[in-house]
Amino acid sequence: MNHITSLLRGIIRTHVVLGLTFTAAIIPLLAGNRPASETAAAPTVRNVVLVHGAFADGSSWAKVIPLLEARGLHVAAVQNPLSSLADDVAATKRAIANQDGPVILVGHSWAGIVISEAGNDPKVAALVYVAGIVPDEGQSANDVLKRYSWRTGFSEEKPAVWRNHNDSSV
Repeated sequence: MNHITSLLRGIIRTHVVLGLTFTAAIIPLLAGNRPASETAAAPTVRNVVLVHGAFADGSSWAKVIPLLEARGLHVAAVQNPLSSLADDVAATKRAIANQDGPVILVGHSWAGIVISEAGNDPKVAALVYVAGIVPDEGQSANDVLKRYSWRTGFSEEKPAVWRNHNDSSV
């Protein structure tokens, strides 16, 4: 049980750090922080759509949302089905369509691919990648990731041995 608790603490710490890093990165993008000369020409962006990566859901942004809302932003977290890229893009486009005005679209991990596709919407004013997969034009997620070996670090992989402490035969 201690292993699971430690793992969960690490995950939570990672999301808090990502959340704070993201918040620090996005605040300068907001129209309220632009010089007066730029503000007159650019619409005020008050909508932020957060898109989660694989192995997560919309609740992974739970620590970030109140920080942005405290700055007066309208924040929506997409709940992607993670069934296909097309389905995730469609869910993200629905969230963009529900916003009143321009949107800053934010994607973490796998959602980098998703926001790259959905970001073509005319309402999207900016894309923010938080440790996101950023494809070049026409590049798939597999193309981006193929240069990384999935087996790196597993050469010493050993199967886990689970022992019942009441059973001395194991």
